Amino acid sequence: MRGYRANENPMFRPARYVALSLLLVAGAPSGQGEPPYDVVLLGGRVVDGTGAAWHLGDVAIRDGRIARVVPAGFLNNAAAKARFEVHGLVVAPGFIDIQSHSRGPLLSGDGRVVSKITQGITTEIMGEGWTNAPANATTQNASEDSQGDRAEFARPDGFARWLDAMERHGAAVNFGSFVGATTVRSYAKGLHQGAPTPAELDTMRAVVRRAMEDGAFGIASALIYPPAAFATTEELIELAKAMAPYGGVYISHIRSEGDHFLE
Repeated sequence: MRGYRANENPMFRPARYVALSLLLVAGAPSGQGEPPYDVVLLGGRVVDGTGAAWHLGDVAIRDGRIARVVPAGFLNNAAAKARFEVHGLVVAPGFIDIQSHSRGPLLSGDGRVVSKITQGITTEIMGEGWTNAPANATTQNASEDSQGDRAEFARPDGFARWLDAMERHGAAVNFGSFVGATTVRSYAKGLHQGAPTPAELDTMRAVVRRAMEDGAFGIASALIYPPAAFATTEELIELAKAMAPYGGVYISHIRSEGDHFLE
């Protein structure tokens, strides 16, 4: 999946692999002569991600992947380097935080994001309004933090460079991102009010296209916060048109949802 960064640390495999493995190996034969499992979890409430009801089961892990999922008690005597009784606990694929604000720690802070991992979150999707890329002088002046002040993101492939930078820094989670509509507007128009000029709108379209080619999932806007509060519906439509050929998705914090949602 373009733009998706999967952590290769065997302790934190992508949630999509977990769900897939649970489907493929549930009830598989033990296989004589196989090496011992790395970890066996015994008697947990297994939620497999398919929508089925939880069941009491044992889960075996080998080489960072789920090797077996069987009814509780089946792995009581299985050879394993470590085994844990998890009665009363839930064993499940990782959760996805679809509105993550972990750009700072994933880029230059503690990439372990312990507060997320300990809640079972294994995938983070960023981009609500702001992204660190694409960057130029106006985005650096308008940014909500200093994480956009990097020359390497001020290039045509700045969005991909940002994703790569977080991957190099190291993360305990898998991650991906939308491109922030606020960043796109700031790139062309800074903090100024008013509709973009034709030239500014062309710049915004180009920025969106490049971000999509770099792996953005789509456009994310947070329209209640300036300068995104100055964006018109027509402006957002033009950005969506630039995104559409790449199969992107538009998501948004709408304006004044607290006071005028029904209206």
